[in-house]
Amino acid sequence: MAATTPVTNEDRLRRIAQITDTTLAHLDVPDLLDELLDRVRALLDADTAAVLLLDPSSTYLVATAARGVEEEVRQGVRIPVGRGFAGRIAAERRPVIIDEVDHSNVLNPILREKDVRSLLGVPLVAEGGVMGVLHVGTLTPRRFTMDDADLLQTAADRIALVTRTRLSDLDRAAASALQRSLMPGALPRVTGIEFAARYIPGDAGGLGGDWYDVFSLPSGRLGVVIGDVVGRGLQAAVIMGRLRSALRAFALEEDDPAEVLERLDGNVQHFEENVMATVLYAIFEPSLERVSLSSAGHLPPIIAQPGERSALLNLPIDLPVGVSVGPPRRTTTIDLPDHGLLFLYTDGLVERRGSPLDTGLDALCEVVRAEDAEAVCGGVLHRMIGATPVNDDVAMLVAHRLGTPSVVPLSIVVPAVTRTLSDVRSSVRRWLAAAGASPEDAADILVATGEACSNVVEHAYGPAGGTLVVQMELEGATVVGTVRDNGRWRPARGQERGRGTALIRQCSDDMDVTAGPGGTTVTFRRHLTGSSR
Repeated sequence: MAATTPVTNEDRLRRIAQITDTTLAHLDVPDLLDELLDRVRALLDADTAAVLLLDPSSTYLVATAARGVEEEVRQGVRIPVGRGFAGRIAAERRPVIIDEVDHSNVLNPILREKDVRSLLGVPLVAEGGVMGVLHVGTLTPRRFTMDDADLLQTAADRIALVTRTRLSDLDRAAASALQRSLMPGALPRVTGIEFAARYIPGDAGGLGGDWYDVFSLPSGRLGVVIGDVVGRGLQAAVIMGRLRSALRAFALEEDDPAEVLERLDGNVQHFEENVMATVLYAIFEPSLERVSLSSAGHLPPIIAQPGERSALLNLPIDLPVGVSVGPPRRTTTIDLPDHGLLFLYTDGLVERRGSPLDTGLDALCEVVRAEDAEAVCGGVLHRMIGATPVNDDVAMLVAHRLGTPSVVPLSIVVPAVTRTLSDVRSSVRRWLAAAGASPEDAADILVATGEACSNVVEHAYGPAGGTLVVQMELEGATVVGTVRDNGRWRPARGQERGRGTALIRQCSDDMDVTAGPGGTTVTFRRHLTGSSR
């Protein structure tokens, strides 16, 4: 090491003050840390300097910046907390001095390969917690003193503060970008119902894990979700993204909201450590007349109907996901009349420090009305937030059922197996009721649909299976039904087989069958002679 001029304490204090001066404001985190380490090396007349930051699990220190031992960063050195030189500093939260480096006191082989002889390290502490380690070393033996340690700790405190601030800014930006990418860009447009939603970040800084979602299901139903992951920042947003994807996957396999949340809970408890979230999941029937809901620790939605005061839905609240095993989850099914409205929200909308939760809930019930969904969102934000800062994030989702002049077309995609036929029949029956079909018309159309579906299950596919598509549309007062597959039909077996087509013809006004290599489509029409429409 080159000879240096002795440095006075006044010089050192001046250099410390310069470690995080405003000239570094334009640098990103890696360049910022490199520049800071150069200044630290000069401050302590050292040959090497390195910063290791805790990973998200807080179990490893990861080499993030290094001068003189750049290989640490290039090779992604990871040191377990509590082991080796750096791990010991993080675990004990105090300076550590090593006069002579050897295998017994240094875990990182790079330090030995670079022939680092002496080391001094201190914890990087910000907001009361250890976020990493700063250490310096020399290529010749040196006895670092406690004055050196105090000096390095002062520098480390400044570095920790500026690094935490810069990383927090990056986390907020990343969390914001992630959250925007995961929130529905445009809510589905479904005949007969309108949706509106809002997300407002809290003033406490950083984004949280609040989210909402609306998606169509193969059965023709609609899935509606609102949830809140405990925590803030990028980690909460990442967890939110995983929960959103998992819930969507389970929703494709389960028709009961309680079962979907039960599976989501199992997923969280198995794969996510120390994660808890409240979630409310609702399924709208194809007719939109009925809604089934289940709540995992989430506040109950508000239901509004024309001419009535809005009220909290009488919905049992089960344990949040991520909590230890509790009683079975429950599903509640309600009727949603024409022009009825469901208002879903997260707790940031109604919770205020120093004010009872019931006060916020009562105020929310006062402002929610069975009217235009966008107007409801605007009115709620004006009344509940206004110019008052809110500490927590706010998410809200409004579902307003409309009095529609036409019936929503029904589209169902299910596995072509016997067990799904009862679900198809139930969905078609509800759709026919919404279409105003008389009991006699509905009975004939259900027979025609059932026979066409049964033929697909029996003849269209082999052991590999396939899908069954059922569609219903109303053209004037005529129901147009379509049953489609993409298989290759097997010949009918037995003397009683093959009569399904005749039954479909008897129950409809006309029928058409189109068959080819890409599958078979059966289309039938039935005029609703007893239509109430």
